[in-house]
Amino acid sequence: MTVVTALNDAPTKDTRSDAETTAVTLSGVGKTFGSGANAVTALREINLKVRPGEFVCLLGASGCGKSTLLNLVAGLDRPTTGAIELGTGSPSFMFQEPALLPWLDAGRNVELPLRLGGVGRGDRRRRARELLELVRLDGQAGKRPHELSGGMRQRVALARALAHATQPGSVDSRVDSRVDSGADSGLLLMDEPFAALDAITRDVLQGELLRVWRATGTTVLFVTHDVREALRLAQRVVLLSSRPGTVVGEWSTVGPDDPTGRDELHDEITGRLREVISRHAA
Repeated sequence: MTVVTALNDAPTKDTRSDAETTAVTLSGVGKTFGSGANAVTALREINLKVRPGEFVCLLGASGCGKSTLLNLVAGLDRPTTGAIELGTGSPSFMFQEPALLPWLDAGRNVELPLRLGGVGRGDRRRRARELLELVRLDGQAGKRPHELSGGMRQRVALARALAHATQPGSVDSRVDSRVDSGADSGLLLMDEPFAALDAITRDVLQGELLRVWRATGTTVLFVTHDVREALRLAQRVVLLSSRPGTVVGEWSTVGPDDPTGRDELHDEITGRLREVISRHAA
């Protein structure tokens, strides 16, 4: 379990019971950059829990603090107020750009977090091969990033993130068995990873991400400003207000596959998002 608190703050209670049932817990989290007249508050009083194996989308307009929130969860920065508790191991981050090392081939890019984690050569090569097969890039391990399309590079980046986020063992473990057994399903943070891709490639990779998520049971916290993307991917959509970002709405998307109901939910969330943007502009 990892607990990140605001500077000079200390946890006021034993949170071990929360860690047994949640992958991420944010309690009163706020973030302010700078001080005095130049201070900018990006986030305010964020309270959110994410269950192990859950897929949650953070939705909001540009500049609402979505990426800042991911950075805090990843441990790349510390909150100004509140606390963040992780019930999983060290989270893995996937960015809008693949950020692959150009001098390494696809296989060795995927191996990198395993190598840094001290995994032996044979085991990490076997694991990298399994993960590349999982993202449907079997046979591409020897290709360098410049030899791959944009969509293929993002698949390599996903495989690399999964190498860090998921437990050793079979990548075919089902999410139900992992969550029910209390296993650490890993935590994957995704900051608009498909935004730079063309519409067709983005659609394909959204489908691939869902397949991989179901196969691995990884907990996913996914940032987007696209309502349709959020509804397609997430079990739960969390809407942030404009700066300073705070949670102003949550919707569950789990239920019967009812196109009419899904359209109504899309219209409801879009309406709330427009209200948030209009209020900020005013």
